[in-house]
Amino acid sequence: HVIIMKQLLMFFIVWVVKGLLKHSGARLEKNLCSACFSRLLLFFSLQTFEKLLIANRGEIACRVIKTCKKMGIKTVAIHSDVDANAVHVKMADEAVCVGPAPTSKSYLNMDAIMEVIRKTRAQAVHPGYGFLSENKEFARRLASEGVTFIGPDTHAIQAMGDKIESKLLAKNAKVNTIPGFDGVVKDADEAVRIAREIGYPVMIKASAGGGGKGMRIAWDDEETREGFRFSSQEAASSFGDDRLLIEKFIDNPRHIEIQVLADKHGNALWLNERECSIQRRNQKVVEEAPSTFLDPETRRAMGEQAVALAKAVKYSSAGTVEFLVDSSKNFYFLEMNTRLQVRKTTLQIQENLLTEKIYSHKPSYARLCSSEPLHSTQVRVDSGIQQGSDISIYYDPMISKLITYGSNRAEALKRMEEALDNYVIRGVAHNISLLREVIVHPRFVQGDISTKFLPEVYPDGFKGHKLTDHERRQLLATAASLYVAEQLRSQRFLGTPRIPIAKSKRSSWELSVHLGDGIYPVAVSKDGSSFSPCLVSQQVEVDGMKLNVTSEWNLASPLLSVTIDGTQRTIQRISRNASGETSIQFLGTVYKLQILTKVAAELSKYMPEKAAEDTSSILRSPMPGTVVAVSVKPGDMVSEGQEICVIEAMKMQNSMIAAKTGKVKAVHCKAGDTVGEEDLLVELE
Repeated sequence: HVIIMKQLLMFFIVWVVKGLLKHSGARLEKNLCSACFSRLLLFFSLQTFEKLLIANRGEIACRVIKTCKKMGIKTVAIHSDVDANAVHVKMADEAVCVGPAPTSKSYLNMDAIMEVIRKTRAQAVHPGYGFLSENKEFARRLASEGVTFIGPDTHAIQAMGDKIESKLLAKNAKVNTIPGFDGVVKDADEAVRIAREIGYPVMIKASAGGGGKGMRIAWDDEETREGFRFSSQEAASSFGDDRLLIEKFIDNPRHIEIQVLADKHGNALWLNERECSIQRRNQKVVEEAPSTFLDPETRRAMGEQAVALAKAVKYSSAGTVEFLVDSSKNFYFLEMNTRLQVRKTTLQIQENLLTEKIYSHKPSYARLCSSEPLHSTQVRVDSGIQQGSDISIYYDPMISKLITYGSNRAEALKRMEEALDNYVIRGVAHNISLLREVIVHPRFVQGDISTKFLPEVYPDGFKGHKLTDHERRQLLATAASLYVAEQLRSQRFLGTPRIPIAKSKRSSWELSVHLGDGIYPVAVSKDGSSFSPCLVSQQVEVDGMKLNVTSEWNLASPLLSVTIDGTQRTIQRISRNASGETSIQFLGTVYKLQILTKVAAELSKYMPEKAAEDTSSILRSPMPGTVVAVSVKPGDMVSEGQEICVIEAMKMQNSMIAAKTGKVKAVHCKAGDTVGEEDLLVELE
């Protein structure tokens, strides 16, 4: 009876909302907070359920579970065997293992998931994003069991989930589309023929793809053949569908998305845009709303075409229509995501908003030793991991989403910079330094961006922040001040008998600091008659220039605040050892330094150095992963740059090539092997 009453209440609300949209759609579109509206719809759609299964993992599963707990809805989590101790598993009311680590045997295993639904008597399924969220067969099977799928109907999923069919529908709906081949590409030879007809460059991408998986840009015939092979393999691995399509590559575009909401009565509206142009390997790493590029006319035209497409496919739910926009503000339909968007927070249109994805940039079996993000009313962190969580090679490497709000763009950017400086992550490699560098780069600050931003700004790959002379002096002064504070603390606790630091007669230190390829003399002198190991006020001389350093060194904290000539910096001391080597995160990038006294530095020149390994004759795995293919055998001759093997990690395939021409001496791996970082793969004579 309770369920029936809730359904009647939901019917009444839908009837009211339908009338409002019909008679006051324009006013609602202008004034209604889209985030509140979407939450209202979600609230009333979920109120008919007592138990819901989340067919996903990570941060999206945690977000859904949190919402359900607030609404009094019981939750069921599914997990693979390696995710048995995952955060979403601990949060849910029930949790069931659906298979081993590979996604095809667990999170994509429809038979196992359907069995869990029957056993737990879940009334609805929330698919999150990725995995089965846009799988029409999964939605159909749920419907046949009388289980509600939280998302659009199977018709919309099929139409928009298939890039080939969605492009044809978009054309018929008078939506701007990218020139290309509308059928399925059969093989590499046909791919080359089609690419020549379209004209290079072309984009090869998975028909059922998303999230940057199964996508390659080709500039000639050779790259087309290679792109066809890798894209089809990635598509089969990620989506169970290796079909590909080819279309014209729009050079130097912006990637801008329009959020749409639609009901089952033919009503639809658009809710402004997200700028998603900062991408790495076709995956978005930074998003912001609103876009700095769009003018009101272009924004309105994109929104109207997004609504036209939603109505053409009879869409009902929240969705995202993605466009590529060229420098002349011509826009072209890319695809429609028939699911909850990864960064749904960008629905908040009243304020400027910036979202960044914190990734473990090296796939690994590493364990997160510490994760301490900064929380405030204007900073939000969505994450599905915690201290002690494993970062597996089998799934997306995202650690969290960091979101900042501001009354204007400058305020949102400043909050993001501070949040990144205060984000403590230990135990895994991550991309915080890259994210921080992007948001302070002059081009980004000016809004001069495109999907080629990262390769243009960092053509040889991101190597970390490049210090100016002034910043280098600040880093050296900070490191020297921290070193002196630690030495004083050691004197205090190791001295016998204990002598108050204030009575110490030493007032200056001459140090030698090794940073990169340079060795710098640094002189530290205390300012005033007293000196505490925690509260310091010093003069530090670097390159003949004196800097005033003030800090309350809390040496037990991973976050350290220091003021240098009036400029406040937040740094992190990552590691240190007895030989004077220390790693400090400064301006987002980790720098390795060695700090020695003047005497120790003079003696260190007599220490023998370990010979570097000759890596030209060996091939080691740059990351943990699975060997997909091995192209050589002992005795084969290989040329410099020739592919030797392919490693798959995080569903992305990476070609390993020979560093020089030579004969293969030994092969230490085979297809199907799991390898770790730095494992020896192939030796050359």
